[in-house]
Amino acid sequence: MKTLLNLEEIATLIFAILLFSFTDIAWWWYAALFLAPDIGMLGYLINTKFGAISYNLFHHKGVAFMVIAAGLYFLDEWLVLTGSVLLGHSAFDRILGYGLKYPDHFKHTHLGWTNNKN
Repeated sequence: MKTLLNLEEIATLIFAILLFSFTDIAWWWYAALFLAPDIGMLGYLINTKFGAISYNLFHHKGVAFMVIAAGLYFLDEWLVLTGSVLLGHSAFDRILGYGLKYPDHFKHTHLGWTNNKN
């Protein structure tokens, strides 16, 4: 099952990159912003509950699709870029085993515990 889920995430990552390729924005923007959604981890400086909320906001595929939809609706390439980065980054994280966070611990995700509980 893990292989099947990883293939799904690889397809999502490819879709995000292909979607971005339809914009006229330079490719280096996508590469430069690819890790930007990890800014959501800064919420953990406050506490684990706020950290989970802020992390999940930047890593939820529903948010990414809403931003993409807004970009397509308003014909705004920068929104499409933002949404495709959010979507691609989220898929990449899931390929690596990082999922949406539970509020009790950074390593507790919807995919299970990453590495160990400590």
